[in-house]
Order: sequence, then structure tokens, then C-alpha cells
Amino acid sequence: MLHKKISLIGLMLIFGMSLFAQDSKGPEFKWEEDFYDYETIYLDDMPETKLDIKFSNTGDEPLVLTNVRACCGTRVREWPREPIMPGEEGTIKIEFRLAPRPHRISRTVIATSNVDGNSSHIFRIRGEVAHREE
Repeated sequence: MLHKKISLIGLMLIFGMSLFAQDSKGPEFKWEEDFYDYETIYLDDMPETKLDIKFSNTGDEPLVLTNVRACCGTRVREWPREPIMPGEEGTIKIEFRLAPRPHRISRTVIATSNVDGNSSHIFRIRGEVAHREE
């Protein structure tokens, strides 16, 4: 009987220690900024619409981007194909054209990664193109 109790306690200790050993949180994706706001852009002063969107891996395992896509005519020029190690940063480069007419700017960039439970990370671009009031 004592032998069974000792065996049971030993198994419980081994199981408990294995749970603590798996305290790794994996890769974590974090945008440097959650969005970019152009605010109001005037038709007579249209800026270049290229953005470098920065993010980092705040986790404890390598972060791998499996895809990056954008909507509404936004072109993804470049994104990291190599793993982003814990504590390191990466950059997604995009560009788009703004129509030379008054309208709201509303675009998204979606990065898909190996993060468990939340593999899609959305970056928003907003603003407004308007006539300059005289």
C-alpha cells in the first residue's frame, strides 16, 4: 500500500513539473502602432502613400509570417519571409494611390502568422481627402 502511495505521489509530481515546464507563451505579434491616420489630406497637397508598418515579436519563440495581404488597391511591396526572433522587429512595406477626389480613406493590411489563437493581425489606415476651403 505504501509503495502505491509513493508511486502515485511521484507521478503527480512529474505531471505537475511538466505543466510548469510548458510555461512558454510562444510567438506574440505586436504592431508598433495599431493604425495610421492621415487625418485630412487636401487635393492640392497629396502626399506619397508609401508606409513602412513596424511590428515586433514580444513572445518567447520565433514568429513566422505566413501571408500578408491588403485591401482596396493597397499593394504589399515587401514583408519578412524569415522568422522574427523573440524581441526583434520586422517591417511590412506597402503603397497605394489615393483617388484625386474627396473621399474617406479606409484600408486594412492583414498579417497572418503562427501565433496560436490569434493568427490574423489587422493594421488600419484611415483619413480623408478633401477640397481645401478658402
